[in-house]
Amino acid sequence: MRIVGGARKGARIFAPKGASTRPTSDRVREAIFAILGSVEGAHVLDLFAGSGALGLEALSRGAESATFVESEPTAVKAIERNLEKLGLEGRIVRSDVARYIARTNERYGVVFVDPPYEMVESLRMPLAEHLPRVLAEGGCVVYESAAGADPELPLPVRSKRRHGSTQLTVFDAP
Repeated sequence: MRIVGGARKGARIFAPKGASTRPTSDRVREAIFAILGSVEGAHVLDLFAGSGALGLEALSRGAESATFVESEPTAVKAIERNLEKLGLEGRIVRSDVARYIARTNERYGVVFVDPPYEMVESLRMPLAEHLPRVLAEGGCVVYESAAGADPELPLPVRSKRRHGSTQLTVFDAP
């Protein structure tokens, strides 16, 4: 895997080994940032961060900050290695995503949600309850799911696009 844009374009990043993490492909990340446009100066939240690829990509493209929320120890180590290798600063929170978003008082301009596909349904209520509160005015949520899945949040849908076996749904702040 590589960073596909910004100051660190072309740099290789580490992904955790094993089946518990499904890194977002380079092509899908390109599509996400084409939809988003500039993230310059944004405060980014990368939920179910895995390798941290989405937050790292945002930092490479000029985001002011990135918070990576991940509970798997091997994934946390991969994010740490990637930040160090790329010379980027970010905050890693080793926590369950639902617990973190229920407790945080921070607000973010871009929120990436990339849960294990089998968890989409069980996350529906905690995400619907708490994501609108952590989303800054004018912000958006980029939700990655299996193609054909229909993630629901109490936010307006900006776009829904399919990229192979992946679906991207972008929700805007109300």
